[in-house]
Amino acid sequence: MSTVRLPLVALAAAVLAACAPAGQREPAPAPVALPAPEARPAPAPPPAPAPPPAPACSRLDVAAVGDIMLGTDFPQDTLPPDDARGVLAGVVARLAAADVTFGNLEGVLMDGGEPVKKCQDPSVCYLFRSPARYARTLKAAGFDVLSLANNHARDFGEVGRTASMAALDAEGILHSGRIGDVASWIQDGRRIAMIAFSFTSGSHPLNDTEGAKALVANLAAGHDLVIVSFHGGAEGGEATRLPFTMERFFGEDRGDVVAFGRAMVDAGADLVIGHGPHVPRAIEVYRGRLVAYSLGNFATWFGISVTGMKGYAPILEATVDNDGQLLAGRIVSAIQLRPEGVRPDPQQRAASLIREVTGLDLGGGGLVFDADGGFRPATPPAGACGAAP
Repeated sequence: MSTVRLPLVALAAAVLAACAPAGQREPAPAPVALPAPEARPAPAPPPAPAPPPAPACSRLDVAAVGDIMLGTDFPQDTLPPDDARGVLAGVVARLAAADVTFGNLEGVLMDGGEPVKKCQDPSVCYLFRSPARYARTLKAAGFDVLSLANNHARDFGEVGRTASMAALDAEGILHSGRIGDVASWIQDGRRIAMIAFSFTSGSHPLNDTEGAKALVANLAAGHDLVIVSFHGGAEGGEATRLPFTMERFFGEDRGDVVAFGRAMVDAGADLVIGHGPHVPRAIEVYRGRLVAYSLGNFATWFGISVTGMKGYAPILEATVDNDGQLLAGRIVSAIQLRPEGVRPDPQQRAASLIREVTGLDLGGGGLVFDADGGFRPATPPAGACGAAP
């Protein structure tokens, strides 16, 4: 049922006309003054649309591995065929699946040149020089950012490290190592930094903890996620256990890696990745952040021993939330076989070792391990993300 609504003035006139005597006209109602058009207030602008709400949770998947040396042409040519692509073929799918893939590049990427490092005992001293074009192999395998802070990054002096940086730059692979060289980038709206430390000359110094804390705190102030890499600790098959003190090897102070890793988290790091001992070590969640004390060797062609545990090649996968807190992770067990290269290990030896030493050294490291290599914090992180699916 529809209703016609009349203006109040017209309705009153109709009522008066109906009540007046016949033949008598009622005077017209006084006109109602309306404001001039220009005097009318302008209509209020429509409210601006509200910005879309920020995602309650976003996750970042990081994959990290230890030492990489894909072959050397110095002093003899022991390069693998096909520019070492076959060395990595068995694990490329895992490396490329992550949002960020990290590794530690041993040796230099350089065409020609003479070494600077002098070996007093060649039986325990090695020099590694891979062709600059091997940067394309690393890019094709999925690597996004690499550490150039280790005891082989300067085998050919700073000229060699500069050549490595140039080769990686040409392929769009980020890097950190030399003092002042820090990787910084934006990914999916998140500002990320990676800084690499080592006990070696010319690199961000591992043994200057206070200086390292200042560097990391400064990065944390301008980035959403800070990854710290360190090359430290003793070497060899007996180095799987954490000593919780300064480690010395070949007369060098190679860091108190547990104190360093935790100090970096205290300073603002969200993920700490260690390498250097050539064998895997324990991992832990510290203040909600993942610290891996050594990922051992990964892809080391002839020239580095891969016997026993030195051949274990774990791929550490970690999923972190907006704040860098660990949600979940996985140790993907791989093993180095010669001459085949890095291949998945159905025996899960790397995961078993890391789980074992984490229990022995760190009481489980605040983690719950699954039989298939997966792990998660024993206490789920607070926040919108909750536990990873």
